[in-house]
Amino acid sequence: MVDCGLNLSAPAFADRHASVLDEAARQQVTRFVLIGTSEHSSQEALALAEHHPGCIATAGVHPHDAANVSPGYLDVLRTLAADPRVRAVGECGLDYNRNYSPPAIQRRVFTAQLALAADLKLPVCLHERDALDDQLAILDEFRRDIPALFAHCFTGDRAALEQYIERDCYIGVTGWVCDERRGADLQAAIPAIPESRLLLETDAPYLLPRTIRPRPKSRTNLPSYLPYIVETVAQLRGTDAQALMHTTTENAQRLFGEWSALSVGQDEEAAHE
Repeated sequence: MVDCGLNLSAPAFADRHASVLDEAARQQVTRFVLIGTSEHSSQEALALAEHHPGCIATAGVHPHDAANVSPGYLDVLRTLAADPRVRAVGECGLDYNRNYSPPAIQRRVFTAQLALAADLKLPVCLHERDALDDQLAILDEFRRDIPALFAHCFTGDRAALEQYIERDCYIGVTGWVCDERRGADLQAAIPAIPESRLLLETDAPYLLPRTIRPRPKSRTNLPSYLPYIVETVAQLRGTDAQALMHTTTENAQRLFGEWSALSVGQDEEAAHE
């Protein structure tokens, strides 16, 4: 399986990156998309992908961090994106729920990253919360020049889903779908996601699935918990969990490309030849 959204550079995983990935592998989760959310975390995501098999990365600035970019942030992202392990621009978008960065700055930084993705012909990993209309209006300026769009950690309702599907977006489903308190709208939308556009992700260390039994003592989500998301999504779609795993893995490979050529082990062998 592929975890299409893992924040491995988060402080919660400090000094235990290898053990977190090994534990996930024991649950059949062997490929990972390491999300970049700032200049620094994007650099860390790539560094981690270079050292751990099965990992690729994204490079981008989250709307929460938009006000903190350096004057040369686009050059930083462009340099990172030149590495074959970086497969998408983002996580980028708009978040009016908390407005940690002023909306005008969010829009400017989002627009600049879309222009970069269009220039580099890379997919975009999207973030959006309480900003759907503005997000879609900006996306529509660039989407014909961007090879693919990925609505990372989608938590919206059926109406929002239809807007993203109209734009041929891949839809990432996290442990939000396992939340009996907040996840009702997403649960109702799950059957409407086209099979070819469905992706699964944990967004770890955030969004711990509430269906885990017994409930873990720690609130830290882990990529090894992806099977709980698989189980819930399979039930909601009336499909077999194994079939869902196969389909979503194929979808991830179509969006991000193959992982196999970037194995750390293969790189090390080549260096000694």
